[in-house]
Amino acid sequence: MPVGQVIKIQSDLYFVNSDSLVLKCKIREILKKQKQSVVTGDFVEFENNVITKVLPRKSFIKRPSVANIDQIVVVSALKQPELDFHQLNRYLSLGKYYKIPVILCFNKEDLGLESELADKIISIYAPLGYDIVFTSALEKLGIDPLHNLLKGKITALCGNSGVGKSSLINAINPDVNLKTGSVSEKTLRGTHTTRHCEIIWIDKTSGIVDTPGFSNIKFDFILPQDMDNLFDEISKYNVDCKFKNCLHLNESGCAVLKNINKIPQSRYESYLEFLKEGAEYKEYVKYNGKKQESFSKFNNNKQIAKISDKKRVYSRNNQKRMAYKEIENE
Repeated sequence: MPVGQVIKIQSDLYFVNSDSLVLKCKIREILKKQKQSVVTGDFVEFENNVITKVLPRKSFIKRPSVANIDQIVVVSALKQPELDFHQLNRYLSLGKYYKIPVILCFNKEDLGLESELADKIISIYAPLGYDIVFTSALEKLGIDPLHNLLKGKITALCGNSGVGKSSLINAINPDVNLKTGSVSEKTLRGTHTTRHCEIIWIDKTSGIVDTPGFSNIKFDFILPQDMDNLFDEISKYNVDCKFKNCLHLNESGCAVLKNINKIPQSRYESYLEFLKEGAEYKEYVKYNGKKQESFSKFNNNKQIAKISDKKRVYSRNNQKRMAYKEIENE
């Protein structure tokens, strides 16, 4: 059966790339009944322009939904809008949570890059192992180094509106010709130009997933005691904390607080911000947490629709009635 990759979804149409041909496909009804999601980046089997099976994913991000990406490039503007370290830390923590490598791209170098800001960026993120590239889509600065980091991979591009994501794609490959937006003089924020997730091929082996919605990241799905795992410079000290459930706030014997001067202030502040969101999630789980029954199950390594308890009881009773009827007729 043919295999292809979903490169775009519009309404109930799935655009599947197979052998350099893009086909418009529908999804098989049984997959809908099984609540099987199909997202941009999924590899699927299809027949007669109908998707029949979703193949296992090597990576997945829930919001916005995208699968099988190799890395994330976080694009931040040095100016217009001003660099937001806390928002940047959100993107980095998201990649950390999903175990997807992250590259940092700082755009709009043409507006001026003060050495103090450059030193701050490098001092915070280089020790954490992140690749860092400074670019200007307008003046084509740093485009080749960025392109080299993208070659042979599927990369999700994320960043606030107005930081120049679409402009960077156009600078790498002008033939793509994506629509670009400007920054509002009133709000100093960018305007959305991307409406859906789509894999855009910038060369024969390299694809970029242009995505909307990454700016709405909130860590309201992680418990507070797990939040420090998103920060390497914090988690490396927590093993020496006196208490296993230490949140590194004001606890006695906290190894993180003892080494607080070695942790960049903006990173620790982001940790505290995420911690509040985790506390909200903990309260929700405490008072509203309910285990939801799955709508599908696996049988002989195949995912099949799961019959509800009510229908299952009816089916068994019906089988009994049919058996009794056969006995009476003998």
